[in-house]
Amino acid sequence: GRWQIVRPSIYARRITATTPLAIGGPAAGQAMMKTAVDPTGRSVLGTLGNCGSGRTPWGTCLSGEKNWADHFSAADTPTAHERRFGIRKATGHRWPEHDERFDTVRHPNEPHRFGWVVEVDPMDSSSVPVKRTALGRAAHTGTCVAVTKTGLAVVYTGDDARLGYIYRFVSRDPVRQAGNGLSAARANAQLLDHGLLSVARFDVGGRGRWLPLTHGQGPLTAANGFADPGEVLIKARQASDLLGATKLDRPQGLAIDEMTRWVHCALSNSGSRGQAGLVPGLGATNQGADHAMGQIIRWHEDGNLDGEGFAWNHLALASDAGRSPTARQGDVNGDPFSSPGRIAFDARGVLWVGTGIGIGTPNPRDAMRPGNNALLACDPATGEFRRFLTGPVGCAVTGAAWAGDGRTMFVNIQHPGAAVGELSDPAAPDRFSRWPDHRPDGRPRSATVAIRRQDGGVIGA
Repeated sequence: GRWQIVRPSIYARRITATTPLAIGGPAAGQAMMKTAVDPTGRSVLGTLGNCGSGRTPWGTCLSGEKNWADHFSAADTPTAHERRFGIRKATGHRWPEHDERFDTVRHPNEPHRFGWVVEVDPMDSSSVPVKRTALGRAAHTGTCVAVTKTGLAVVYTGDDARLGYIYRFVSRDPVRQAGNGLSAARANAQLLDHGLLSVARFDVGGRGRWLPLTHGQGPLTAANGFADPGEVLIKARQASDLLGATKLDRPQGLAIDEMTRWVHCALSNSGSRGQAGLVPGLGATNQGADHAMGQIIRWHEDGNLDGEGFAWNHLALASDAGRSPTARQGDVNGDPFSSPGRIAFDARGVLWVGTGIGIGTPNPRDAMRPGNNALLACDPATGEFRRFLTGPVGCAVTGAAWAGDGRTMFVNIQHPGAAVGELSDPAAPDRFSRWPDHRPDGRPRSATVAIRRQDGGVIGA
């Protein structure tokens, strides 16, 4: 047999920038979430910049809003709050010219309704997606969901910004099973609206701790600009700054090894090390001011995934042995790579790493030394990396998922033809790539690839 698209399908739908979404959690209805169009602060049109996803044990998907700030335009002098989230006067998308809600001068609260993790029930196309504000506002990429021994949901997220943070959410209530006419998704419809959000601090010596973002505790008070719990979540970056959490090199994908319970995070790259006002010091996780090719870190929680402390270490510092000086060469055991982004564990405990060297990568041509972006397999026990596939020119290799029997792997190829260091030409869209159709009059398109072994065996075995 072969995989094919089913049309029509009861599961098919598009969720766009104009789809009505609900707002859940402590920031729903908060004053900063209210606009002229939505005076309740509990509904919003659309989701933007969705990047990465995560599956929950109750059958829903979590999608992070990442580059949402690029759609907004501010005044000549943006506020400090707008600047902290990357909102500036100019916007490459020019959306405010066509929809005034993206003009923060006219609608200053509209940006607060973006930057969240969105929960979607893929099995119910009539369900309304919900922005889960209890997970904090950031430039979200991937999410990783686990369950404690007592049944509480744990969600790890990364703020994919240079100098971004890693967050952990622990639900107040246990995960419920399907029953009484309710699917598991509906039984847990409010599970991610109540719980404790914390931000990670990585200390020298291989220890770290989670710092709660709790209103009224420590510096998170009205005197410091946090009127209530909702405002703490809306200003999660400022709250994390005040708590002294660790600034990281663009935390992207997260994954947990179910066999060992080590949580892994891909830190894509950094071009901001040492800049005045940005990085006060290298910090525990940063191995050198001159290294910008990314790394993978991991930690093991004390107790039951919901404790205060954890032990951590580096799995790999990306790059290749040909770089100069020696401080830039990394410590990869096996095939070299740069800019790790999406990561996932298969059923056998192999860690799969997709890379995403892009136009905005620091020193992009240097980062391309290992070749096109790729998907690599890593044995966490030995730290050895082996390249599994290489993507087409200008793509990012994102996502890896498997059929239930492990005999088919699905890999996403994102934005092929976006050549590093070059600008696209609307008059010649096929200048750098015609993948995957390779038609003479074609243009590059993102696609999902299904991979099977010729002998029908398990992928990667």
